Amino acid sequence: MHWITTAAAVAAVVGAGTLVPTADATPSSTAHTASVKAPDPKAAHYPLDCAGAPVDVVDHVSGDLDEDGRPETVSVVRCHSETGTPPSGVYVLSAGATTGSAPRIIETLVNPKEKRSIKDLKLDGRIVRATILGYSSDNVPRCCPDQQRSYGWEWRAGTFYVIPGPLANSV
Repeated sequence: MHWITTAAAVAAVVGAGTLVPTADATPSSTAHTASVKAPDPKAAHYPLDCAGAPVDVVDHVSGDLDEDGRPETVSVVRCHSETGTPPSGVYVLSAGATTGSAPRIIETLVNPKEKRSIKDLKLDGRIVRATILGYSSDNVPRCCPDQQRSYGWEWRAGTFYVIPGPLANSV
């Protein structure tokens, strides 16, 4: 009878130990999130017509913008040019559909067809911020934008909402 009581006591201690987490234990989703890498902006395929020139990733930031436990990457890209300032696009990238596949574009924040340049890309918490540079007319040289405005983009209800900054008159 003594050995049954001892076995029951040992089983109770072992069972209780499995129910009480240790101080360094983390939920499996947190451990999984920590191992997920942000999409590589240089591995993505961008919808730019560069007439054979390569695509330059000018800037990028990464963070979990939609709070799903997986980081996204926001990249500023443009066609490579030895002279002038080609228009830039701002894209939000998510991991590819399968391991090893190229990141996919899930949102275009600034389309290169708008003929804008981008500076000061950063993350402010979960808000993407950048300064957009533009031109007041077709007569302004493409090297020298004469308009600027700060913008923010925040993920809400399944999409990015633009948050325009104060309107600036000129650079």
